Amino acid sequence: MSINWFPGHMHKARKEIAKVMDEVDVIIEVLDARLPQSSENPLVDSLRKGKPALKLLNKSDLADDAKTKEWLDYFNNLPETRAISLDHSQKKLINRIAEICKQMAPSRSEAGRPVRAMIMGIPNVGKSTLINALLGRKIAKVGNEPAVTKSQTRFTTKNGMALSDTPGILWPKIEDPDSGYRLAASGAIKDTAIEHEDVAIFAAGFMKTDYPERLIERFKIKEMPEVAEEVLDEIGRRRGCLRPGGIVDRNKASTLLLNEIRSGKLGKLSFETVTEWEEKRRLAEEKRLQEEAEAAATAAEQEN
Repeated sequence: MSINWFPGHMHKARKEIAKVMDEVDVIIEVLDARLPQSSENPLVDSLRKGKPALKLLNKSDLADDAKTKEWLDYFNNLPETRAISLDHSQKKLINRIAEICKQMAPSRSEAGRPVRAMIMGIPNVGKSTLINALLGRKIAKVGNEPAVTKSQTRFTTKNGMALSDTPGILWPKIEDPDSGYRLAASGAIKDTAIEHEDVAIFAAGFMKTDYPERLIERFKIKEMPEVAEEVLDEIGRRRGCLRPGGIVDRNKASTLLLNEIRSGKLGKLSFETVTEWEEKRRLAEEKRLQEEAEAAATAAEQEN
């Protein structure tokens, strides 16, 4: 599923971020720990201009612990990058974020100046909630659906870090079909922007493959259906999502399944692995080299 969802305020936000980037020392990129790569905005790398980045794998209380560890190892091996996982109950770890940022911009902190950090990330990953935790008071607007923050805002934390909040921005086109579905299933994209039932069918197939025991236990499924559509129907029957005549109301079943995934009622889960994405990059590179070779061969034939 290729998604185009780039509201006007996101385009404006990208321009504003680019304008003030020279005044920023550290980028704090908030990712969803359940889908770290899919929730990593490729625009951030182009906007940050090589500045150090602290990647926060947020909502770790909802993510698969083993897979989160693999992602932390991966990100911490990238240049100019540190990564930690957290959820908003970890007050001590949140309070350490300012110190970590100071370590990543030593020349600024050694000069006795406050480190200037910008929080970035896609919608609904918890940026505003994190800012409230860093400030120790409720100041940034928080919502349970994407695109709550609409403009850039600046704050000063109690330990002297200058902090800029930005609206959650997606990128103009999400090419990878798996990423599109994962973002939708996690709630990063508004339900009105996509086919609700298609996302639920994807989610049912994912759960059937990666966490079948969760479905069996939660919905009391006696025999797992073969295909994702039938899994969704079985969930609907088990939870009474029925129309007259006993027909499954897939819209109600879809809403139920997605809400259970997003709220953590189906347990800690992660939608993607490091190995999977390394394979995607390998195949993409092979395709690129093949296309370049074919283009060169075509150009050589034309010259002859």
